[in-house]
Amino acid sequence: MDGLRWLLLLFGLLVIASVYLLSRRERTKGQTEDPVADRQEPSLLTDSAMSNAYSEDGSPTPEEDADVATAEQKIVTLRVVARDEGAFAGDELVLNLRGIGMRHGQFGIYHRHEGTDESGVVFSIASLVEPGSFNLENIKEQQIPGISLFMVLPGPIDGAKAFDLMIEAARTLSQSLNAELLDETGSTLSIQRERYLREEIIQYQHGIMVA
Repeated sequence: MDGLRWLLLLFGLLVIASVYLLSRRERTKGQTEDPVADRQEPSLLTDSAMSNAYSEDGSPTPEEDADVATAEQKIVTLRVVARDEGAFAGDELVLNLRGIGMRHGQFGIYHRHEGTDESGVVFSIASLVEPGSFNLENIKEQQIPGISLFMVLPGPIDGAKAFDLMIEAARTLSQSLNAELLDETGSTLSIQRERYLREEIIQYQHGIMVA
């Protein structure tokens, strides 16, 4: 896959991530201003703060919500791509995603949820075909060259644990699909790179805790 194609795909993923983060911020703002009136699905940003921002009765205080809303967020991504610039059959790919517990949801992409709570997204998977969503109506006709796994921190569970779950999913998919597992730059994911990414997450969480 040439450099221009990777650039276009990366741009598409950045657009998805931007919309994803904006949705989290807007929903958090709406809940803080009028938590009674807004009874729609809880925002991901509020859910991502649940492990650290609880009052004694189990509900986040307005001050804690404000702290979470202003916390710097971090996105960690991996890629699973077909070998020799090939493509995955859409229906086969979807079956594999379902097989590792991924569920089709918001933005038309797949999510790994924390328990049965669909609002707590641990990590997500998007297609490397613009705009990144999976159209299930014609999935059998689709040929998908690869997918991107990404997680947004802070999340609903410990960041290192979430990363381990995402790595496990990526390895399982790369094996079942006979695909390549790459880092965010498009290079083969080495053990050293995996350890570095995990250490970055731990340092990020430490920074959030002491901030």
